[in-house]
Amino acid sequence: MSSTKHKTSIGGQALIEGIMMRGPKGSAMSVRLPDGTIDTEVEEYIPIGKKHKMLRLPIVRGVVGFAESMITGYKYLMKSADKALTEEEKEEDMSKLDKWLSEHLSEKMTSIVTTVASVLGVLIAMFIFLYIPIEAVDLLDKYILTSVDISKYHSLLEGILRIIIFILYMVAVSRMSMIRRVFMYHGAEHKTIFCYENGLELTVENVRKMSRLHPRCGTAFMFVMLFLSMIISFSLVLIFPGLASINKILWMIIKIAILPIIMGIGYEFIKFAGKHDNFIVKILSYPGLLMQKITTVEPTDDIIEVAIESMKAVITDNPEDDMIK
Repeated sequence: MSSTKHKTSIGGQALIEGIMMRGPKGSAMSVRLPDGTIDTEVEEYIPIGKKHKMLRLPIVRGVVGFAESMITGYKYLMKSADKALTEEEKEEDMSKLDKWLSEHLSEKMTSIVTTVASVLGVLIAMFIFLYIPIEAVDLLDKYILTSVDISKYHSLLEGILRIIIFILYMVAVSRMSMIRRVFMYHGAEHKTIFCYENGLELTVENVRKMSRLHPRCGTAFMFVMLFLSMIISFSLVLIFPGLASINKILWMIIKIAILPIIMGIGYEFIKFAGKHDNFIVKILSYPGLLMQKITTVEPTDDIIEVAIESMKAVITDNPEDDMIK
């Protein structure tokens, strides 16, 4: 392997007992099987943006990339669970509702119920991250800070509360044993990418020395989106003061409407941060890196081995093939 340092566009995702890497060769999923061996599955992957020029435009590509990552990420997550878990573990993990659905409903009906459940999950997330902060700040304004007019600053306070909820949520899920294991794979993914970017041979010893905090991480992207949402919402209120007193549901609809813009800008920032390493980028990236202290855990050697196998499956002999453009 070349000893030349470079910024790669290769990215990955932690899975159940595995890692998915995406690079110039396509996508590769490496999973530690119940018998201890590593299974690597490679498939050709052409981003939809490469097929349609309009989808490669700045801002637009961020929205498209986020949606594509969510869809393919879920697919790989399900495949990794199927490979990594034993039949006994699958039986234990299957909820009573899942068992009832599989025993009493047809495959089509089960699919419909699953879709409805997914929609409900999205609505619950919207309630927690959108409605609760708006309602909490409204109550703060009405019953606590009655002597001060804070209507102009509602969006800022909502944004701060939303970030706090996000951090508390990530801390809570990190306590779960299975999620902690996934976070270890997340750390191994970052360390392996760093090892490759530093032009070092992909060995357990070299990967172990690398940082587990990477500026192009999805966690950093989520944090950037939360911060941008706060800034853009506050700016809208300053430009259009009437927004400070509109109906809460309408305000939620406005926030959802500007979400694609926030995604697009966030993507461009993460892409820029991945290519540059100056002082300003480090300052702006720092909060996202701090969040990774929660969402990544130092991996064990057996986990690093899985990350290395996944990385080897997507790199080419020429590092320039996967440089960030």
